[in-house]
Amino acid sequence: MIFVTVGTHEQQFDRLVRAVDRLVADGTITEPVFMQTGYCTYEPEHCEWERFLPAPEMRAHMEAANVVVTHGGPSSFIETMAAGKVPVVVPRRADLGEHVNDHQVDFVQKVAEQKRGIVPVFDTKDLALAIREARQLTAGSARFESHNAEFCSELERMIERLQG
Repeated sequence: MIFVTVGTHEQQFDRLVRAVDRLVADGTITEPVFMQTGYCTYEPEHCEWERFLPAPEMRAHMEAANVVVTHGGPSSFIETMAAGKVPVVVPRRADLGEHVNDHQVDFVQKVAEQKRGIVPVFDTKDLALAIREARQLTAGSARFESHNAEFCSELERMIERLQG
């Protein structure tokens, strides 16, 4: 199963939802696809979908999926990595009315340049290839480990030292 999430930003991300739906329609993707479509105006015709999912359901879909395709919000792709997947990351673009600015494009470019465990897609015509690449990388990758607790502990120690 492929899981697609566009997040909860209030602008549409029809470009991604439509592109995946098209890949299912033309037979490029033959496995089931489940999409979380948020505020999209396009409704998929060839995939199962829901506009919004509770966090536990999102995590369950990420865990169950062979491939996760996500928008460029760091929380979504880091959660995908925590589920043991190399995410396909398609950043929202301001010029297409998908976000208020291009911070997702900038962030995804920076993460990709640093080889940080994502498959970036800046043009949806590259989506099918990116899905295949993410599937291969996930099969050969070590599970992502969060260091949030360590970071928070170190931050607490620094604050305590500064308060002295």
